[in-house]
Parts: sequence; structure tokens; C-alpha cells
Amino acid sequence: MSYWHSMAWHTEGIKVVAPVKWRRFDGLVSVFWEAESQSGATGYYLADDPRIMIFFNDVSSRIRMSNRDGSQHYRPMTRAVYVPAGVPMWTSSETKHRFSHLNLHMHKDRLLRFLSPSVGASAALAAVRRPVELQDVGAIETLAGLLVDEISSPSRHAVYGESLVGSIVAGLLDIPDHETEKANGRLTQAQMNKLVSRIDGLSDCRLTVAEMAATVGLSESWFANVFKQTTGKTPLQWQLARRIDLAKSLLVESDLAVAEIAAQLGFTDQAHLTKAFRQISGDTPAAWRRMRQTL
Repeated sequence: MSYWHSMAWHTEGIKVVAPVKWRRFDGLVSVFWEAESQSGATGYYLADDPRIMIFFNDVSSRIRMSNRDGSQHYRPMTRAVYVPAGVPMWTSSETKHRFSHLNLHMHKDRLLRFLSPSVGASAALAAVRRPVELQDVGAIETLAGLLVDEISSPSRHAVYGESLVGSIVAGLLDIPDHETEKANGRLTQAQMNKLVSRIDGLSDCRLTVAEMAATVGLSESWFANVFKQTTGKTPLQWQLARRIDLAKSLLVESDLAVAEIAAQLGFTDQAHLTKAFRQISGDTPAAWRRMRQTL
């Protein structure tokens, strides 16, 4: 199909330092960027179709990203990111730096047409709706490098580039195996690791149940069921326990007042934190801190 991606975007403090290289394939557009970002630079991006970003250097300490407006939602940018159609992205640069990355823009119907014959229509649809953030890119970086070489100096039939894109998609997207999930009735360790990583990347460790379910590619109702079978807790009970663990760390490692810790972790006020803390730990935060200070 004849395809060119549609994306609304706006940047400040980012400039291109080399000619942009791109190539159009069947339902795909591959674009290689080399750019320089100033400290405090910002970006906003919203595409009508799914896209993949693969960075050729580690930018996790330099670029932060969010899919919700507001500084409290930012987390480190990973080496590879899959952004579903219609999902916005905000970025913020911590320091001045140069970076290069490959952008893959894919028509959503083309992506489903690629995945469905192998994994089934429902699994393909779930995969394209689920965001992915991956720091350990491994072979994906090698495939991306080969694609950049072909974009820069085209020498082969388009099927070669399309095959590289297909391999990147298959290696990056989190394609669910619903039969295994239903048979086991539990989350896999990989799914739990992904969920923990997502939660720990937030300053207040807070996600809705729907956001937690989307992180591991399950429906909200099914996720709530298998999550409790896996952990013995509801998603919100488990999340609250992690926030209390973080509160304990702040009580021991910082001089923050209890009210300041409550605000930092998203509790309504000090009384809200105190009630939750006592429910889980058996003591108030102040009493728990005093006891640790005397040990």
C-alpha cells in the first residue's frame, strides 16, 4: 500500500545535526535521525499509527518520557520503545547530548496483517495495543543497524528492508499466549518483572488497574483475577504495599517529614499515609522511624 505516516509533533531545544535518511516500504516508513538536544529540551509526539523508536546509545540518564502530561509521570527513556496508535508521548532532556535513533512508522492494518497469520487475530490485536519499553535491546539493535545501512545506501530489494522491520517487530512487541495464560491462571515471571519495572519507574508507584493490565497485555477483568492468584493480593493492595515499602525507605534514608513523604508518594495527606502504614506495618510512620533510629 502507498503509505506515509501522520504525526503531530513539536520540539524545543532539539536540532538535527545530519541529513535525515528515510525509506518507504509497503505500509512502512523507516527514518534515521541524528540530533543534538539541549538541557531542558522538550518534545511532544502523537501519531495516528503505531511506531517504534530504537536509540543507538543509552539515553536513560539523559531523556525522560511520559505518556501523560505532568512532570510526576516521567520515567527514563529506554533504548527501544513501541508506541501504540493514538498514544501521546512527552519527552524532556536532562542534559545537553547527541543521540541517534531509528523511527519505524507502521500502518496499523499492515502490522495486523503481518502478525495475524502467525499468532491469530486476537493476539495480534492485543500486541499492537500494548506499549513496550525495552532497555536491553540485544539483537534488535543489530537488526536496526542493518536497516539503517539499507536506508542510507539502498542496494537490495524492498523485501529485505521489510523483513528487517518484521524481525524487529517480532522481537520487540509483547505477543501474548492467551492459551498458556488461561491454562496457568497466573502471571508469568516476565509479566511480573515488566509490571515491577513500570511501577518502580514512577515517583509515587501508582497506576490504575487498567494501566497495570495494559502493561502486561491483558483485559482488566482477567488481569485482576490472575494477579490475585499470582500474588495473593489485589492489584491495588499490592501497589499500596510497594508504596509503604518506599515510605519506609524514605523514613530511614531521608530527613523528610511524614507529611512530605505522604505528598511525595501521592497520599491525600499525612493522616492517609498514617492509616495505610499502620494497617500494613502495625505502627505509625513516626513510631516506626523512631524504633529504627534506636536500633
